Amino acid sequence: MGCTSCATGTTGQPKGCKNNGTCGTDGCNKLTVFDWLSNMQLPADMEPFNAAEVRFKNGRKEFFQNSENITLSIGDIVATEASPGHDIGIVTLTGELVRVQMRKKKIPLKVQALPKIYRKATQKDIDIWQGVRDKEADVQKRSRQIAIRLGLQMKISDVEFQGDASKVIFYYTAEERVDFRELIKEFARTFNTRIEMKQVGFRQEAARLGGIGSCGRELCCSTWLTDFRSVNTSAARYQQLSLNPQKLAGQCGKLKCCLNYELDTYLEALESFPSTDTKLQTEKGYATCQKIDIFKGVLWYAYEKEFMNWHELSAEKANEIIELNKKGKKPMALEEFIIEAPKIDKEPFSNTVGQDSLTRFDKPKQKSKKRRNKKRNKKSSVDATSGNAPKRKPRGNSSKPSGNRPQKNRNRKPKKDE
Repeated sequence: MGCTSCATGTTGQPKGCKNNGTCGTDGCNKLTVFDWLSNMQLPADMEPFNAAEVRFKNGRKEFFQNSENITLSIGDIVATEASPGHDIGIVTLTGELVRVQMRKKKIPLKVQALPKIYRKATQKDIDIWQGVRDKEADVQKRSRQIAIRLGLQMKISDVEFQGDASKVIFYYTAEERVDFRELIKEFARTFNTRIEMKQVGFRQEAARLGGIGSCGRELCCSTWLTDFRSVNTSAARYQQLSLNPQKLAGQCGKLKCCLNYELDTYLEALESFPSTDTKLQTEKGYATCQKIDIFKGVLWYAYEKEFMNWHELSAEKANEIIELNKKGKKPMALEEFIIEAPKIDKEPFSNTVGQDSLTRFDKPKQKSKKRRNKKRNKKSSVDATSGNAPKRKPRGNSSKPSGNRPQKNRNRKPKKDE
């Protein structure tokens, strides 16, 4: 994510506002929340909610109590309670909206039970924090090499150091149960710190790493989506989508979460449609449903022996035939219920905007006179070099007079009387 005043540099840090992800809008961070109560005052008899939401690496957020009554605002870097030592995070939300977020995530509203915020981070804390963050890429590469050498069927997707460098968390995904006891010993000897392993699902892995979806936007799970609901192939069937796993699967390899976004609307629209398994009984024979268009409210039926000929029926007409079948009646044929839509005569192309003809560039361009004269001059120069230069008549010695104007001899000498 990025606010309008930021631009991402080569290192991934914003280079526009120079706040390196700690601007007041918090737009450079993931899962950001807009504090729409920041400019409003609480009633006189109401005490402020003394808790804050703090974000750590990627989308990991936790709630802390502000027992020291520190003046906090969005974007402040604070030192929080951790086990062991302390951790460094960025404040993403304060005030009454923290209460709303805790209710949404079903966390008990007991401020005293929350871990504490120790202080605002000093420059020494920030230097240590940035130092261990720079080592995470190298640690992840070395940890993957160790896991491959031990022959473990797992993938280490992310590494997160604690703010005081006293602990490192390895996030991994695996299809089956993994015995990583030997792996933890190897990590402890190699990295000389406390090790914690956390197994995450494939959707959570995509949310932590981020990416660009097939729609061209950032992944929903890494920007705003926090609850991952199960997605079934029936959601694609209800929306008349082809069951192509390459198109229905997201970056995580699972079915896309966006398949559930419009599912309720499709289910509501399908309530007025007859079941596709119901056959229509006519005197001509049985007809089965071949295709549905939910937007137009149309169904296509075909007789059992004539599957190549489809008959278009509206949902109301199909339900009418089904009601007749329930009463023991059969219509003559489906052709009786087909409503032919009136054909709309399309107007030909009219030059309403004042445009020129579309074929105006198809006509060959006429050669200009200058080009003809150039060709003549070239031809005469070639003839002169070959000795066959054409003889030109002098202008003044033309035998034929032009028009009624008398021709004067310019070469004769004037007489004395003249």
